[in-house]
Amino acid sequence: MESDRERWDGKYRGEAFAYGRKPNPFLKKHMRFRGRGLALDLAAGEGRNAVFLAQQGWEVDAVDISPVGLAKARKLAKLAGAKINFIQADLDSFPIGKEIYDLISVFYFWDRRLIPRIKRGLKKGGRVIFETYTLETLLRGLEGPQEAKYLLRANELLDLFRDFRILFYREGIFREEGRRKAIASLIAQKI
Repeated sequence: MESDRERWDGKYRGEAFAYGRKPNPFLKKHMRFRGRGLALDLAAGEGRNAVFLAQQGWEVDAVDISPVGLAKARKLAKLAGAKINFIQADLDSFPIGKEIYDLISVFYFWDRRLIPRIKRGLKKGGRVIFETYTLETLLRGLEGPQEAKYLLRANELLDLFRDFRILFYREGIFREEGRRKAIASLIAQKI
């Protein structure tokens, strides 16, 4: 059985960037203000979102399981003149310190066990920005993970952050980066 690291290393091999060099459109649209403080980009992959956050003034820790992805992320950061602390770690066991981060971003990675650590890792007033696939991906035959355990149930992301101030939420089928995707997107602030 292929490990998570091997699977992601395979995805990131080659010269081209698997998801491009530009940041996720939802992140770019909603985080266009100057950052203040420390941000954590989980499942950072090839670094496109971490680089964007650094360019917006955030001090960024970027975590991913793939050394291949992180090597490309380092190159992208160097080209952009962005200083980022890259950490190779498996998110199943990566410890997020208590009330350290002003912002935590997660894009297209889903593991329910991560939510309590995200909540604990945010400072009071800190924000989480999250976007990932929903079960509609399977139901409508859209691109994305094809196993239910990697997909959000209806309103699940919203329900998991009910104890936060919800600043933005959407769920449905949207055209993102040229493709139709069944996704949920959230920005929430720790009270």
